[in-house]
Amino acid sequence: MAKPRHYRLPSRKSSSSSTTLIFTMLVMFSFVVLILVALGILSVPSSSGDSPMANDLTSIVHKTADRKTDDDGNSERWVEVISWEPRAFVYHNFLTKEECEYLINLAKPNMKKSTVVDSETGKSRDSRVRTSSGTFLARGRDKTIRTIEKRIADFTFIPVEHGEGLQILHYEVGQKYEPHYDYFLDDFNTVNGGQRMATLLMYLTDVEEGGETVFPAAKGNFSSVPWWNELSDCGKKGLSVKPKMGDALLFWSMKPDATLDPSSLHGGCPVIKGNKWSSTKWMRVSEYKA
Repeated sequence: MAKPRHYRLPSRKSSSSSTTLIFTMLVMFSFVVLILVALGILSVPSSSGDSPMANDLTSIVHKTADRKTDDDGNSERWVEVISWEPRAFVYHNFLTKEECEYLINLAKPNMKKSTVVDSETGKSRDSRVRTSSGTFLARGRDKTIRTIEKRIADFTFIPVEHGEGLQILHYEVGQKYEPHYDYFLDDFNTVNGGQRMATLLMYLTDVEEGGETVFPAAKGNFSSVPWWNELSDCGKKGLSVKPKMGDALLFWSMKPDATLDPSSLHGGCPVIKGNKWSSTKWMRVSEYKA
């Protein structure tokens, strides 16, 4: 004859002990948190408005002091966030002086009048809105180019295969590039590699006056940037970056949700004094067949 099974219900005493243990642990945890806050080790987020807003450019820490150099005499590299609309970052001393001079000397024999992309046909055409001269360097052309392209990929987290070849540009006094978008508005150019999603603009020379890269549609209190008083009249029409040899400006033409970003509208202010050499690298959504 099978023996009847007996089930034992948990006692109230055991349940009460568990509740007491949990409560004790919560009290101890709260006590530890209070101690950490009091010592300044832990901070509590505040909604009082003390924290800088995303488009508050007064939060930029512009390091203008002399930078340390390594054993090879190259300046220290560091990144500065300058805008969130559009997303834009300056990588200071991205290129060495030798690399800047190498790119300029490599491009000089092949410079031609710069063109723009026709939004209807997708083909290149001459235009008064862009008065510089330029040339393209094939991707992976030599060891120096490959080294720079690898550094760009490491900085942007975009594979080398998604980048177009470097474009070298030269602006003389009075030359400029009116505000424009780097993303395509036609189907012709998106066939090979898809939409342009980001641009890296590398400055190969200093410019005595003018020649800024300006974002007239950027969001923010432009006059609060530390270099405001150094800008030309054109540079004060938006968020601007002054050319400095070796620096690289990265900005995104597409938002994180893959939609086009109108705030990425940008242009090159007229050079007032000096010469401006720069190099542009466009990154595509898909692998780009050079």
